[in-house]
Amino acid sequence: MAGRILSRCVNRTLLEFASCNKGVRVRGTNRYHWTTLRRTAGALSNGRAAFLLGLPAISCLGYEAFRRVRSSAVVCALEKEEILEQADYLYSCADTEKLFQLLMQFKDSDDAEFLWRLARASRDLSLLPDMEAERKKQLTFEAFEYAKKALEKDDSCFAAHKWYAVCLSDIGDYEGVKVKIGNSYIIREHLEKAIKLNPKDATSIHILGYWCFAFAELPWYQRKVAAVIFSSPPTSTFEEALEFFLKAEEVEPNFYSKNLLMLGKTYMAMKDQQKAQLWLTKAKEYPAHTVEDKEVHKEAVDLLKKLG
Repeated sequence: MAGRILSRCVNRTLLEFASCNKGVRVRGTNRYHWTTLRRTAGALSNGRAAFLLGLPAISCLGYEAFRRVRSSAVVCALEKEEILEQADYLYSCADTEKLFQLLMQFKDSDDAEFLWRLARASRDLSLLPDMEAERKKQLTFEAFEYAKKALEKDDSCFAAHKWYAVCLSDIGDYEGVKVKIGNSYIIREHLEKAIKLNPKDATSIHILGYWCFAFAELPWYQRKVAAVIFSSPPTSTFEEALEFFLKAEEVEPNFYSKNLLMLGKTYMAMKDQQKAQLWLTKAKEYPAHTVEDKEVHKEAVDLLKKLG
């Protein structure tokens, strides 16, 4: 027990220490879902140097632990679990740039747990509102490479399959319609593998529901184009999408504002106005902790107006 408390104190010291360079106040949250956009307030100093410049004194224990983290690009100073705990804490606080800088120390790691987290952090960084276009593209492709490497290192890691699927979808935006449609089969395959490995991960289930919704609402002319390119293009139905969105909600109720919104939109597509109104109202009333939550709120309000 004492060891666990000590570990938590060291981790908290590190997080507060890293934050004070920009005067950032971090906040805790239990939300570990997949997001399309996360904001951050402040960034770590560039590289592993300059962390101690201009910072107040800290305890000997905190200094020693922090020095050991920054001194090596491999997990040899602090226990792997402690660094992953720190990374997950930063993710939960939406400190995207700090998280990215921390995980970049392990970009050459052979550990899938570091690599898929780095893929996620790179992707989240690329989606920040003011990201320059060329840098966004670079981060998108780097995220895919990290996810790919994570999968190569551990094919049994559900998160590696999930983020490989997400990042593969992202790079399709730069590679044309034919490649994007062709990748759709692979994306679904890896999402299904992620769910098989971890049936309790609501985000993987949600993403697969989103995949189904996207193909279910595909306009007829795009279907014809896809049929010309592929003899049997990917297809789905709103009923299948609904099944996954409901399953995600069953696994982890109220876990993600976007899942509530998609339930409302799916019921709208199925002409069930009463249930659409129910889920859109839940999406509208969801606490807006992130930029994406605010976007969901706005879309839910607009859709409710259409429903009358």
